Amino acid sequence: MAYEVEKTDEQWRAELSPAEYEVLRRAGTEPAFRGEYTDTKAAGVYACRACGAELFRSTEKFESHCGWPSFFDPKDSSAVELIEDRSHGMVRTEVRCARCGSHLGHVFEGEGYPTPTDQRYCINSISLRLRPDEG
Repeated sequence: MAYEVEKTDEQWRAELSPAEYEVLRRAGTEPAFRGEYTDTKAAGVYACRACGAELFRSTEKFESHCGWPSFFDPKDSSAVELIEDRSHGMVRTEVRCARCGSHLGHVFEGEGYPTPTDQRYCINSISLRLRPDEG
């Protein structure tokens, strides 16, 4: 798939830290309960750390106690791309940035959280950058 932001592997490696590269470009996962935004309650927009695309709003963030930031809906449904992921012996739905194709995390449905969508976008903090609301 062609993305609006296309870079070579060498460019991504030069722009991202090794940990950011592992998650964003190689679909890694940061350790649970260690991410910068796991417990953040600040108001603002969460953008893709790789390309800056706006992905989630703080108003859609909720406490899931899963160890990673959780959102019940993307800022704009076209901001993320959902892809079937059959790695690790299971079927999951991977969430990628629709602008640059970077791995963000996975989305799960039907877990019973009291959210409007019954979805949990389980997103790596290292894939995001919070742009706080001016206030």
